[in-house]
Amino acid sequence: MPTERITFAGHDQSELAARLDLPESPVLATALFAHCFTCSKDIPAARRIAGRLAAMGIAVLRFDFTGLGHSKGEFANTSFTSNVDDLVAACRYLDGRDLAPSLLIGHSLGGAAVLKARAQIPSIKAVVTLGAPFDPSHVTHNFADALPEITRNGAADVTLGGRPFRIGKSFVDDVAQSKLAPAIETLDAALLVMHAPLDDTVGIDNAGDIFRAAKHPKSFVTLDRADHLISRAEDAEYAADVIAAWTSRYLDLTPPAPPPGAPEGIVRVSEADPNGFLQDVNAGPAHHALADEPLAYGGTNLGMSPYGFLAAGLGACTSMTIRMYARRKGWPLDHIWVDVTHDKVHAQDAGTTGGDKIDSFKRVIHLCGELAPDQRAKLLEIADKCPVHRTLERTSHIQTELADMA
Repeated sequence: MPTERITFAGHDQSELAARLDLPESPVLATALFAHCFTCSKDIPAARRIAGRLAAMGIAVLRFDFTGLGHSKGEFANTSFTSNVDDLVAACRYLDGRDLAPSLLIGHSLGGAAVLKARAQIPSIKAVVTLGAPFDPSHVTHNFADALPEITRNGAADVTLGGRPFRIGKSFVDDVAQSKLAPAIETLDAALLVMHAPLDDTVGIDNAGDIFRAAKHPKSFVTLDRADHLISRAEDAEYAADVIAAWTSRYLDLTPPAPPPGAPEGIVRVSEADPNGFLQDVNAGPAHHALADEPLAYGGTNLGMSPYGFLAAGLGACTSMTIRMYARRKGWPLDHIWVDVTHDKVHAQDAGTTGGDKIDSFKRVIHLCGELAPDQRAKLLEIADKCPVHRTLERTSHIQTELADMA
């Protein structure tokens, strides 16, 4: 997954640090991820969710709010409202790159922030919250002992997650005044609420309040035994898979149209990535596929390898030939599948003469149905008569010429 390290101006023009996780294939949609209170863009849950979405063609921008992580600015001067404004600023940055976000994902207080920010980001079609509070002031329980000092002196130093932070009275006043219910009721986007029943930081009753306030379409998915930070890999992977599956119902993830089709009767293969091996394959004007090499061979694994296509041709032709014969005979063949593997073997091991190594295809044919033993034997014999089988067994002639310069 290629990742760009970028910066953009936040709500007060402070430089905010961000990562833009991009898919290997063309970008089909863009998501904006908001992290939890005093966390950063690099928490495991954010990384795993971004990676899973990028794999399905969705670019993900995750950034550190003002004064946190690698972002500049004073955390003591921030508030819940400034977090919302930072999200809007991130959207402006994405707009400037023709990557207007259609998905917002927020974790904990970041979940409350995306619910509030949605009204200012018209391109949004879907919103996901993870362990989000219904009342932003819920976050003050993390430093409840310091509230009297904050009220008295205007600010106080607190320790959260083993790190020191300075919390100002403006932050406390802002979260106390911020109400999410109106924003949720007028969300005008599909909503997925995810929460863990055992979350001892933000109780699951918050998820119920958010869900009840929202209008359809809305969904709720439990995170079972996950903790508030979704720190276990298996919990983060589960959340990522659910978000990816749910998102596909509300975002247009249709891949871009393939290059202009080849004329009827011609298979045209066009290089799609000059830095790798990805190829666009057009069989006439109606059919399109991708060819590639595995990651281990320097490819991006977005399509079958050339030998994979060769094996597929043999398997498809075998199945078609068997079906055609069984249909003509009226035999009770319910289903066919053919497993094909390819390898290079020494000629003498294959019982042939010639070069040191030859191509070997192993074909395992599965026939389902109430077939008699002699019928099964005959269909196995017929498999060897498939045209691709015969082409591969005998020497082929390949004529190659160089096209005139366009």
